[in-house]
Amino acid sequence: MSFLKTLKINSVRNIEYAEFGLSPKINLIHGMNGSGKTSILEGIHLLGMGRSFRTTKSGFLTTDGQNQFSIYGETGADSKIGVSKVNRQKHLLKLNSKRQKNWDLVARALPIQILDSNSFLLLEGGPKARRRFLDWGVFHVKRNFVDDWRASRKCIANRNALLRLGNVDPGQIRAWDSELSEAAQRVDLARKEYFDLLEPVFMEVYSSLLGEASISLSYSRGWPEGDSLDMVLRESRERDLRYGATQNGPHRADLLVKLGDQPAIDFLSRGQQKVLVSALKVAQGLVHSTAIGDPCIYLLDDLPAELDHENRDRIITKICQLECQLFVTSVDRLALEGFAENLSETRTFHVERGRIRD
Repeated sequence: MSFLKTLKINSVRNIEYAEFGLSPKINLIHGMNGSGKTSILEGIHLLGMGRSFRTTKSGFLTTDGQNQFSIYGETGADSKIGVSKVNRQKHLLKLNSKRQKNWDLVARALPIQILDSNSFLLLEGGPKARRRFLDWGVFHVKRNFVDDWRASRKCIANRNALLRLGNVDPGQIRAWDSELSEAAQRVDLARKEYFDLLEPVFMEVYSSLLGEASISLSYSRGWPEGDSLDMVLRESRERDLRYGATQNGPHRADLLVKLGDQPAIDFLSRGQQKVLVSALKVAQGLVHSTAIGDPCIYLLDDLPAELDHENRDRIITKICQLECQLFVTSVDRLALEGFAENLSETRTFHVERGRIRD
């Protein structure tokens, strides 16, 4: 089962050391701003995904005065996961005492979904955030996807390096065009198949939250439909040379959210946008549970402050129906009471100046 039984955090932000047992269902974490609540979620996210959801600079994660941090967790499937990092060195990741070169196996052991203030920028931001959202689901459902995705990224990097030289050898560029086209086709197919699973689930969840289904969700693969990428790359080569970068390919894919024929972001209120993003996250958890037979772990950082009371309760009800492990932070303990109502196996933690207690 994908849930954390125990967690140890050492020298992460203002948490010098914490060790605690967790509920497989609901874990409520409250405390003042800056007390260390979000740092707990950050530690879980880093353990399971290899990166923080707050910063891209891991050097800022370490407690002041320390030169390394470490996080350790044991899962419901008795997997033992540990990650540590000394400043200016690479992460050291271990799964069941075996060193891991990447996070592939660990990410599957701890499938983590995050809902925080940055998550609600999914609609406002560029395609990169939406591709990351989409590819999270494809990674878990399509096991060969990550290898094809890495192959396409390698092709794009090498092709771009040639383009920046200016005087491109036609034979070399054609070779990378061909290899990129093959990898891109596999990436696109996996994304399409996953999207076909996600879209109807999202529509059902979204309609149940807002009582309407005027939104549409579609997938754009990153080059014109009906055309082979190999042909598109040949025809756009002069343009790519001017920009010094590949303008078409799987790295340009996007999820399009529309209201009628127009981008939904232009018409939805901030509150409606947050509900829509929450529906996407819930739908992704449902697809994961159905396809893999195992629920996700949800991290909700100060959700009571992000959503109005009515929509918050609807979304929490949906997430709890997934029978997943849930971590929820809030400044106000009273705002968390609804999470525990009529639900067993709930643990509550209070965080103050980096110290955690039941």
